Amino acid sequence: MREVLMKKFKELFGGEGDIRAYFAPGRVNLIGEHTDYNGGHVFPCALTIGTYMIARRRTDRTLRFYSMNFEDKGVMTSSLDELYYDKAADWTNYPKGIMWTFNEKGLEVSNGVDMLLFGNIPNGSGLSSSASVELVTGVMLRDMFGYEKLSMIDLALYGQYSENKFNGVNCGIMDQFAIAMGKKDQAIFLDTSDLSYTYAPVKLDGARIVIACSNKKRGLGDSKYNERRSECEEALADIRKVKNIENLGQLTEEEFEAVKDAIRRPVCVRRAKHAVYENQRTVKAVTALKNNDIAQFGQLMNASHVSLRDDYEVTGIELDTLVEEAWQCDGVIGSRMTGAGFGGCTVSIVKTEAIDAFIEKVGAAYKEKIGYAADFYVVDIGDGAGILA
Repeated sequence: MREVLMKKFKELFGGEGDIRAYFAPGRVNLIGEHTDYNGGHVFPCALTIGTYMIARRRTDRTLRFYSMNFEDKGVMTSSLDELYYDKAADWTNYPKGIMWTFNEKGLEVSNGVDMLLFGNIPNGSGLSSSASVELVTGVMLRDMFGYEKLSMIDLALYGQYSENKFNGVNCGIMDQFAIAMGKKDQAIFLDTSDLSYTYAPVKLDGARIVIACSNKKRGLGDSKYNERRSECEEALADIRKVKNIENLGQLTEEEFEAVKDAIRRPVCVRRAKHAVYENQRTVKAVTALKNNDIAQFGQLMNASHVSLRDDYEVTGIELDTLVEEAWQCDGVIGSRMTGAGFGGCTVSIVKTEAIDAFIEKVGAAYKEKIGYAADFYVVDIGDGAGILA
């Protein structure tokens, strides 16, 4: 892959100078959805698919971008003097947002860059293609401009800052953290309230992770993501009148049931219930994995989807169809939507010998009901973002 991209880069931008290669993975969250901005736990892992970048520092302030995923757009040109959000700038708002963030944090990006990108994450799938672009850009800037003192956690926080402040999506830290800190064959048990984390080996003994992409495109900024977040904030403000807590992630199920009557609006009760119960499910799921109880892990995945469907209302007919069909298949240990919802993907743990039948059966039922096809990916857990040798 590196050689193919390097060849294309040289065709577009010339072969002279110090040309370097980088990679940042996509991520999938095994359980713990919509908990990351509520101070709860998440359990994501980095994937072996992601975003490749070939880049070279320039001597002027020009920025040149090219994506092999959007070849029709050609080379998109900008400048370090134009680091502001512009809808017409399309996908380049993500790398530009990271450059803007470096400058905001007092780390000057003093020269322009030529960049070629290629991602093998399905675009708009909910596997964090945008955070992957942010992290690959962060790794490149750290390397090319000599900011080695920045840790990978710093780069994850820069990615979140850029998404929040530059691209206007009020996301939590999970996506960027998982992409920055991923480790092969391990998922990250992350407490988003203080960024404490441990790695947990994902031993699936005769099973694999299968991602089903609904192919319903969604944009986080346009979706009801920010609305859900504000509903949780409203619930938290109501609870604080009767109980001193920092975030919903601090509550057990029993504590929530004791204070939920303080929440004025019924819709906010449901949103907060999901945040609290999902956080506790995530803690239980990691314990189950450590005890090699994959069946229990699968049951918690299923319960997670039901809560996202009924209490948080972020699934929709596409994701519900994929999950409910998966539940009917032999060899499926667990299945749920993953990501922000409103389209995107599901994640299933499927016994290896059942995968072909699973893809065929769920794929046929989905196409018949929804009218277009879903795409399926049997994935492996990989390392986080870094420089390609």
